[in-house]
Amino acid sequence: MRVPLGALALLCLLSTGRSLQIQCYQCEEFHLSECSAPKNIANCTVNVQDVCQKEVMIRSNGTFYRKSCASSAACLIAAAGYQRFCRPGRMGSVCISCCNTAFCNGPRPARRRNSARRSAPPPGAVAVLLLQLLLQLLPVLLPLLQSPPMQLLPLGLPAHPPAVRGGDSACL
Repeated sequence: MRVPLGALALLCLLSTGRSLQIQCYQCEEFHLSECSAPKNIANCTVNVQDVCQKEVMIRSNGTFYRKSCASSAACLIAAAGYQRFCRPGRMGSVCISCCNTAFCNGPRPARRRNSARRSAPPPGAVAVLLLQLLLQLLPVLLPLLQSPPMQLLPLGLPAHPPAVRGGDSACL
C-alpha cells in the first residue's frame, strides 16, 4: 500500500503534537508603509489562526489598512461577505483577502528585472517601422519602378575558363 508523502507528513505532524505557526503583519493604519514595519509582525495562535488577513478600505479621509492573523474559516467568510463591496480605488470599497504563507499580507516583493531578456515590440511597431522605411526609400524606388526593364548584356566571358598548367598562372 502506497501512502502519499503529504499524508505521511501530516500524520507525523499530528502524532508529535506539533503544529505550524504562521507569522503575519498585524496593524490598523492609514499608511501602508507603516503597516508593514517589523514592529507589526505577529506570531499567530497555533492551531487557531492559520492564515493572514488583509483588509483595504477606501474612506473619505484616505485608504485604511487592517492586517491580522485569522482562522481560515473566519477569513474566507469575511472575504466572501464583503466581495460585493470590493471596488478597488472607489470610495466605500472594502476588500478582504486571505493567504497562508508567512508575511503574505505584507508588501509585495519588488519585481526583479531581467536585463538579458528583451521585451517584444508593441503590436504594429514593426509594421510602422517598415512603412516609414518604405516612405523614405520611395523617391529612390519610384524612378526604378517606372523605367523600362533593364536588359542584361553578356559580358563575353568564355563558357569554360582556360585550364591552368603548372607554372603558367595568370594570377601572381
